[in-house]
Amino acid sequence: MSKITIKPIGEYILVEPLEEEEKTASGLLIQTSSKGERPQRGKISALGTGKRDENGKLIEFNVEVGQEVLFKKYSPEDIEIDGKSYLLMKEADILAVITE
Repeated sequence: MSKITIKPIGEYILVEPLEEEEKTASGLLIQTSSKGERPQRGKISALGTGKRDENGKLIEFNVEVGQEVLFKKYSPEDIEIDGKSYLLMKEADILAVITE
């Protein structure tokens, strides 16, 4: 079976969701997915071809492949490729880049 690759088009960005952990008062770690909530943190896997302004000029992305980002909770589209979950969103849905 061949591996499927996804290349977003236009202003879309493919993001791999990262599980967030929450610590209880007693020190137990709870993953967001176990609480039934969608993660709001992910790693950019691929960028689309870019958005164009009203004059047709290509607007460059402000994010790069490999960056970890925070994004709006309900904006991304859930997709599954080869059994792995991804999110497809527009750059406007990204709220911040995470740096450590």
